[in-house]
Amino acid sequence: MKYSTLRKQLMKDPEFRKEYDALEEEFALIEAVAKARLRSGLTQAQLAKRMKTTQSTVARLESGRGKPSTRTLQRFAKATGHRLKISFEPVKGSA
Repeated sequence: MKYSTLRKQLMKDPEFRKEYDALEEEFALIEAVAKARLRSGLTQAQLAKRMKTTQSTVARLESGRGKPSTRTLQRFAKATGHRLKISFEPVKGSA
C-alpha cells in the first residue's frame, strides 16, 4: 500500500487526525529542511562537512528526530545558502 493511500485512510479517523494536526509545525520544519538541502544540491555528507558535524546529525535533522536549536538551524541555513526566517502567526480562535 502506498503511503498516500494509507494516510488518506488514517485521516478519516478523528483521533488520528487530531494527533496528526498537532504535529503540523514539526512536519513543516522537516519538509523545509529537506527542501533546502535538495535546492542546495548537497548530499547529507557534504552538508555535514559544511556544518562541521556528522552525516548522522543531518539525517536526524531531516527525519525530525529531536528538536534542533535555532543555532543549529542558522548553521544549516548558512551551509545551504539560505536565510533562516522564524515567524509567529496568530492561531484562529486564540486570544
